[in-house]
Amino acid sequence: MIAAAQAGRQINAANDPFFLAHSANSSDKTDRLIVAPGNAGIAQLAECADLDILDGAAVVGFCEENAIDFVIIGPEAPLAAGVADATRAAGLLTFGPSAEAAKLEASKGFTKEICDACGAPTAAYARFTESQAAKEYIRKQGAPIVVKADGLAAGKGVIVAMTEGEALAAIDDMFGGEFGAAGAEVVIEEFMTGEEASFFILTDGVSALPVGTAQDHKRVGDGDTGPNTGGMGAYSPAPVLTDAIAARAMEEIVMPTIREMARRGTPYQGVLYAGLMIKDGQGRLVEYNARFGDPETQVLMMRLGAQALDLLLACAEGRLDTAKVNWADDHALTVVMAAKGYPGGYEKGSVIHGLKRIPEDSRHMTFHAGTAEKDGHIVANGGRVLNITARGATLAEARNRAYAMIDHLNWPEGFCRSDIGWRAL
Repeated sequence: MIAAAQAGRQINAANDPFFLAHSANSSDKTDRLIVAPGNAGIAQLAECADLDILDGAAVVGFCEENAIDFVIIGPEAPLAAGVADATRAAGLLTFGPSAEAAKLEASKGFTKEICDACGAPTAAYARFTESQAAKEYIRKQGAPIVVKADGLAAGKGVIVAMTEGEALAAIDDMFGGEFGAAGAEVVIEEFMTGEEASFFILTDGVSALPVGTAQDHKRVGDGDTGPNTGGMGAYSPAPVLTDAIAARAMEEIVMPTIREMARRGTPYQGVLYAGLMIKDGQGRLVEYNARFGDPETQVLMMRLGAQALDLLLACAEGRLDTAKVNWADDHALTVVMAAKGYPGGYEKGSVIHGLKRIPEDSRHMTFHAGTAEKDGHIVANGGRVLNITARGATLAEARNRAYAMIDHLNWPEGFCRSDIGWRAL
């Protein structure tokens, strides 16, 4: 969560990532910025608060004690827990959807219901609460097939099974508790072919404003091999998501979803991140996220800069119909540095050397994710640890700058993919 003071206004952001903190801090409207809980990188930009971001009452109390004027709720867990409901009920200007609206991410089955209701194109599917019926369905449909834990699973509850055996094993894992409560219900989907890209839209519940496109690299290894991760790198814009495809997606997917949510009495207010599978000039919905995604948003924020805060304010204040996005005609690319072993087991605490040698300016930025400070050193404190990000006049230039930044690091316990951006280069 972020809190800042804007011409006397303070903004609080609960567990919001580094990239949003950086954008808010860059705005001349921000007098004070507080982030909960933050990390070693965010601590260089903002005050970090020790706050339970899943406790709406605690968040409200903190905001009142600190005269917070604007609350930005970044991650999915506090959104699903209803923190935005609590802050709005307390009269605090808030960016982020209600718990009911955040079900677009928190429940994949719910998203399918919405798509059915509004006619949004997506994969054929079935829902199951019992493993045997799910397995029978898989055997009938065959592979490849996609198995998803219904609830929140930190970006890891999706198994793209290329064989029937992989799909059946995924059912055993999910109903066996591998993903906790998220796997109590399973959604099994048709395997969609094409190229996946990310489309970001701000909405105040009535109006909608597209704010950019990006493409992620979900597999851990070069050439898109190995298990899925939370993302190993991204670039923006995504050439595959053309203006024509984006316009059609707004007409056929995004706006029908927004209208359906409003019709149900649960208008969606915040960022709507649509993952689209693109084939033959048309996008089909893969999933929604109710937040800015990582690592896609790092590249969006590099290109948006300080205007990002203005856009979030326009969304929260219900004036998106008058807002405008000003894009630089350039490209951005980010490379994720992860701890060895990720997305499996990994060790925390290794020291990351060389960070001070990396340039930081309008074209170079190191975003912290899983870091902490210990004994005066920056140490790894998570699976995905750093996002090394650069801008360039071309995607190739942005890529070369990002990997040149990585060359300054001395961190034997970390690794990255060497081919970020390959689809568009």
